[in-house]
Amino acid sequence: MFDLAVFGSLFLTLFVIMDPPGITPIFLALTAGRPGKVQKRMAFQAVCVAGGVITVFGLLGHQILNYLHVSVPALMIAGGLLLLLIALDLLTGKTDEPKQTKDVNVALVPLGMPLLAGPGAIVSVILAVQKAHSVATQVSVWTAILAIHVVLWLVMRYSLVIIRIIKDGGVVLVTRLAGMMLSAIAVQQIINGVTQVIQGS
Repeated sequence: MFDLAVFGSLFLTLFVIMDPPGITPIFLALTAGRPGKVQKRMAFQAVCVAGGVITVFGLLGHQILNYLHVSVPALMIAGGLLLLLIALDLLTGKTDEPKQTKDVNVALVPLGMPLLAGPGAIVSVILAVQKAHSVATQVSVWTAILAIHVVLWLVMRYSLVIIRIIKDGGVVLVTRLAGMMLSAIAVQQIINGVTQVIQGS
């Protein structure tokens, strides 16, 4: 009742797309300045939000996109633009101002979506669920989805140890680095969306 090949393939695909190691500096930058307990809670919330979004699209992805008349490339471009706005804030230091981020739950946006549950992950899950015709492959697909979210939670949960080592100055450096990385991810996502639009026309 379990297909290891399907599990491994989807898990590796989601690992590359959702990038647990790469999310660490972005998580640290977006949650900087908050108490440890709050940061741990936000790590859990981000994973729950991402898991919820992925699950909904895994079950109803095609129906949702068709009902809204939204194409996958449009979803990719929109997600890329949203990430680019967040990246510019990190690069310019606007997120250093507590007034702007103190009452904002970044675990929902942009961490939960579109960083973790982005267009790439959503499309991969939609296709994997669509191709899973047997009970064994369905179980393998959903186990892979659960496993990658557990990995994401563990990485963010224990990345907080880094803050104690790098101190405030290091957090500022990580914030700028995260902004640069996130802007590159955003631009690539937009390029991928535009490329698919051109290829489909």
